[in-house]
Amino acid sequence: MDEHRIGLHPTLRPVWAPIGEPLVASINTTYEWSYLYAFVCPETGESHYWLIPEVTLPTYQKVIEAFARNVGAGAEHHVLLVEDNAGFHGGAPPEGIEIVRLPPYSPELQPVERLWQLTDQTIVNKCFKSLEELLQIISKQCKLLETQRDRITKQTLFHWWPLCRN
Repeated sequence: MDEHRIGLHPTLRPVWAPIGEPLVASINTTYEWSYLYAFVCPETGESHYWLIPEVTLPTYQKVIEAFARNVGAGAEHHVLLVEDNAGFHGGAPPEGIEIVRLPPYSPELQPVERLWQLTDQTIVNKCFKSLEELLQIISKQCKLLETQRDRITKQTLFHWWPLCRN
């Protein structure tokens, strides 16, 4: 599980351009953003996304509870949730969710970090007039990614990731 801030300031990536021609990028200077929460199972490629307006402990708790319901976590079905040490990660997890925290400053150990390049593909180097417009495009991309399990597995299943044994 991880969260990713997206907003009206563009996500810029290098592009090819003819030699001698200046590159011009439109930029919206408005400070508006939202957050994309993502959950992924590297082994199966199953992924879940939530677009949330803020990152707070109460909001995080609601998202974790919704995730637990979506995957059927409970007394008979346990889900291991790997997360970083963000300050808003806390509180008691719902029944069936077990939390493992990564060491500080180790995003390379978090498989879901590699999803951001896929979620951002449709917004890279583009300028949006409104946050709503941006969120509609991100929402469509996330819905598409939820159906592309092989693509998600290729992106997130590290060679050292422990596979499910039950």
